[in-house]
Amino acid sequence: RIRNMLTVISPAKTLNFDSQVVGFGYTEPEHLDAAADLVDDARTLSKTKIASLMGVSEKIADLNYQRFQEWELASSIPKAKQAIFAFKGDVYSGLAADELAPDIINFAQDHLRILSGLYGVLRPLDLMQPYRLEMGLKLSNRVGKDLYSFWGNRITNSLNNALKASESMILVNLASNEYFKSVNQNLLEAEVITPIFKDLRGGSYKIISFYAKKARGQMARYIASKKINNPKKLRNFSEAGYRFSSAESNDSEMYFFRDELPTK
Repeated sequence: RIRNMLTVISPAKTLNFDSQVVGFGYTEPEHLDAAADLVDDARTLSKTKIASLMGVSEKIADLNYQRFQEWELASSIPKAKQAIFAFKGDVYSGLAADELAPDIINFAQDHLRILSGLYGVLRPLDLMQPYRLEMGLKLSNRVGKDLYSFWGNRITNSLNNALKASESMILVNLASNEYFKSVNQNLLEAEVITPIFKDLRGGSYKIISFYAKKARGQMARYIASKKINNPKKLRNFSEAGYRFSSAESNDSEMYFFRDELPTK
């Protein structure tokens, strides 16, 4: 029988707020009040503290200090942007959301979630403001010593609600370990399947971060574009030269291998 799927991906440090997106509506993030609490806590950090906490240059620390100061609870266009179009890292170059048709974005709105250090969980069309706050940061806050303690089981509960709403029994984990650690798998009401992408380098297959991130975005795009609702169909994924390996895969992990790196 058909089993719907929910997919999760990580956010990106790089953002694109230069252009507005025309032709799409927007929604409000579920955990906006919690995000506001986090921003209040982050506003107490000096630029020097931000630089050391995030391990970034003075210039980037200054930018993120300003972002925390300027963040508002009520976000509106043009200051905010829909999450799927606002993130710009390797995952999102694979996802290429700005090339997707409205019906595919609408499918993603129901079946794709972005895990976020600041917002907890974002739907593709949720409005977000510019921020940088990786889930793994040891940011002391009103709840505890880091963001995992801050979010507790809220991210898991949110995903359970989304699984229920979309009648999904499978969660496809295309997020990084840093972000998926925010999910309590013991409380998750779904079977988790994690696709893993390896490239041939120096005679053996390895996870190469840049390519693996892009492939996770391509897989998320593949799922949304084809409106896939059965994990078995993920085996047909062959974007960018990857091929499914049944020998390496098991019930919880799907391995994809590639022999030749793309030329561009």
